[in-house]
Amino acid sequence: MSGSPIRPTTHVARHGLGHLRPKLHFSPSAGFMNDPNGLLHDGERYHLYYQFAPGPLAVHGHICWGHALAEDLYHWHDAPTAIRETADGQAFSGCALIDHRNDSGLFAGPGPQNIVAIYTRHREGRQNQWLAISHDGGLDFEEPAGINPVLDIDSDSFRDPKVFFHAPSGRWIMVVALARTHRIAFYGSSDLLHWQALSEFGPEGMLGIDYECPNLVELDIEGGGRRWVLIISINPGAPQGGSGSQYFVGDFDGERFVPDPQGLRLLDAGKDNYAIQVVEGLPTEQATGIGWLGNWQYCQEVPSEGWRGVMTLPRRLGLRRDWMGGLSLIQHVRGLEALRAPIARPGIDATLVPDQPLTDLALPVDAAVELRLRFDLESLPTAPAGRGGRLVLCFGNAQGERLEIGYDAASHQLWTDRGELQGFSHPFFSQRGAIALGPDRREVQLQLIIDGCSLELLAQDGEYSMSSMIYPAAPLDRLAIYVEAGQARLGQLELNRLQSTLTRA
Repeated sequence: MSGSPIRPTTHVARHGLGHLRPKLHFSPSAGFMNDPNGLLHDGERYHLYYQFAPGPLAVHGHICWGHALAEDLYHWHDAPTAIRETADGQAFSGCALIDHRNDSGLFAGPGPQNIVAIYTRHREGRQNQWLAISHDGGLDFEEPAGINPVLDIDSDSFRDPKVFFHAPSGRWIMVVALARTHRIAFYGSSDLLHWQALSEFGPEGMLGIDYECPNLVELDIEGGGRRWVLIISINPGAPQGGSGSQYFVGDFDGERFVPDPQGLRLLDAGKDNYAIQVVEGLPTEQATGIGWLGNWQYCQEVPSEGWRGVMTLPRRLGLRRDWMGGLSLIQHVRGLEALRAPIARPGIDATLVPDQPLTDLALPVDAAVELRLRFDLESLPTAPAGRGGRLVLCFGNAQGERLEIGYDAASHQLWTDRGELQGFSHPFFSQRGAIALGPDRREVQLQLIIDGCSLELLAQDGEYSMSSMIYPAAPLDRLAIYVEAGQARLGQLELNRLQSTLTRA
């Protein structure tokens, strides 16, 4: 956008790709990563299983389950490959859970270490659901003889099971995608081995080509109460192009999901948040999800030094009544308090006007950066009719690259623009995205986190989310904040360095 206080130079430095490796978000040491497969808290530590293709090309293929461990959802340590490709097929997406009561009968007895993985085996022309167990706390899995597949409907588009225990009905529930028919199937089981068809949901909402990676979770409503949320990922065919996720709020009685009549809702208005999975083993009030920061339109072509794939930061999930009278999914980045270190910055005036930008705030290039901002935006008396004011955040560098995030008061739209970054170009790598924050939103609250090749943007205390991959050719080391045709009263401005959690080179 013209008028940026950051002025480019004519010199373009040569940089490698090291600055694109996130310092806070999980990424694989090598190879290609996509969907989170099983997110599990075993009472002591978190397990992140994920779709993983080993090999130096870092592209999708010969999929197995990668594995990482952490005590706090941030300090991840690589673990050995958990489930491998076999003659029966690749190990596609699924889930992990704890069979506390030994319902399956596959363990020596009840216990918190009875970890079960349920997942899709994929081979040409067939997808079915398999089960594996771990006797060593989720590090190694074996497929018990004579039980697999535990669910087979003779289909080539039947995948991504998510299994949880439904206490009111006293049984395990499997939520699984009938991908090409745009339906979600619900199955019930008392032993995790034998599954009975209960009901189907769909087609509903965005259809795209395939339904994928369903999650059904009960969430707290701010102010009291709980409701069920069914999350469905689709690919391709999302409104932003390529992959995306939608959700439905409703009731689940242990057999059937019935949505509220509030219409389609998007999980994320950005282009790069897909296949979110909710952590198994946490209480409802701590419900937490992690998604894959990527889009199938270009994820195998982004810049690489032998690795591709990034997970979102963990987000605590809830519901809030919105201005339309419905329930919106709320997402709050979880656990940043212990990682924040304030960045020194100059004093600022309480109000920004067009001729007085806040410019050239230095940013660290060896850590993730968090900006928390709250402002009122209004027109100047001299502004043209219909021009309600615009605030712009411009992250840049001396090479002239710019990443812009802004809010337009006239249209109530929050936008991102990655079009001036020079590290990656692709026909589907859309330069701009936007979302309306609702009518009469003069006060805007933003939280954004830039970490290597990732941008996570949350607005209005988690009510809106926009996630994007970014590929500057050189590190973004400067921030300018300015307004156009309006004035902004700043109620909060926090710029934080987020301490690195990277545990490997």
